[in-house]
Amino acid sequence: MRAEIASPAANPLPDGDGAGDGAAAARPPDGFVVRVGGYSVVLARRGSLVVAVMAVCAAALVVASLLTDSAGFGTGELLAGLFGRAGDGVNLLVQQIFLPRVVCALLAGAGLGAAGCLSQTLARNRLATPDMLGVSEGATTAMLAVAGASVTGLVGAWWAGPVGAAAAGLVVVLLAGGMGRAGYRVLIVGVALTTMLSSVTQLVLATQNINSAGGSFLWTMGSLNGRGYETAVPVAVGMAVLFPLALLMARRLGVLRLDDATAATLGLRPDRTRLAVLTVAVGMAGLAVGVGGPIGFVALAAPVIASRLAGPARVPVLSSAVVGAVLVVAADLAARTLAPVEIPAGVVTAVLGGPFLLWVLLSREGEGR
Repeated sequence: MRAEIASPAANPLPDGDGAGDGAAAARPPDGFVVRVGGYSVVLARRGSLVVAVMAVCAAALVVASLLTDSAGFGTGELLAGLFGRAGDGVNLLVQQIFLPRVVCALLAGAGLGAAGCLSQTLARNRLATPDMLGVSEGATTAMLAVAGASVTGLVGAWWAGPVGAAAAGLVVVLLAGGMGRAGYRVLIVGVALTTMLSSVTQLVLATQNINSAGGSFLWTMGSLNGRGYETAVPVAVGMAVLFPLALLMARRLGVLRLDDATAATLGLRPDRTRLAVLTVAVGMAGLAVGVGGPIGFVALAAPVIASRLAGPARVPVLSSAVVGAVLVVAADLAARTLAPVEIPAGVVTAVLGGPFLLWVLLSREGEGR
């Protein structure tokens, strides 16, 4: 594999399939080409730098999360437990309790960030996130309903998240008459559906016994407490399947952002593309809720931050995923260390999300949009 720095004087006409020398011909002035055998991909310098920096931040936060806890162990002992060189108790604590929780936080943040980027770009509205479209609430309601029907009544059926998200997404699209260009219609229907599903969630909680309802209520605020590899592994497999599709959809969304006529001229079918993008976004949001609960505002904030850092020229799915992972890991770390008692990570994101939402609205007004 080698990286080839783009030249502004390169032939601007692509060859149509994006492979071989066509990628070099189609690369923008700020891009460089990475070749693997007969295949190549164009990467943006600025976007790649953002991903690299955010990945370093995520790694630092992961280490801080693993080494910062109120269990009474020293930093050196916890670090040794990470590599299995401490006592059995410390090894078990770090590798089976701390580490799975951090992995779940990374998965939840990446899924919410990527899903938010796809849905915002598709609806052409910064507020069109899984939180606002009823997708996250649909996943939450489905998981609580499955948990209430089980013997234990505990939140653990991660697979109900994608199922509920898909059902909610289907209802929103049908009631809104499709995605089309009227993204505001999807947003209005989504807000209404979110309100309805929220009342159903409250009803499910009210019918549970006091012990189960307490744990379920904390989870509905976006909590990673108690999550382990039994949840992280299948969700990671699902993310591994959907994320390459999300990157492919980002490329098509870049064309669809022009207009439907231009996209059709370039060989893209707008209706099928919107359906595919929505399917991927709903799936990733459902998996994220399944592993970490409805952690609010991450799907809104991550794409906005990523687009400001990486630039507005592209659909920053990868940058949004990494930024989302950083946000959730940081929120979970703050939730465990800043308060006298542990609080759900969703509470931290909600406290910061309100001012961020106000900033997004005011900045949109200032831009005349």
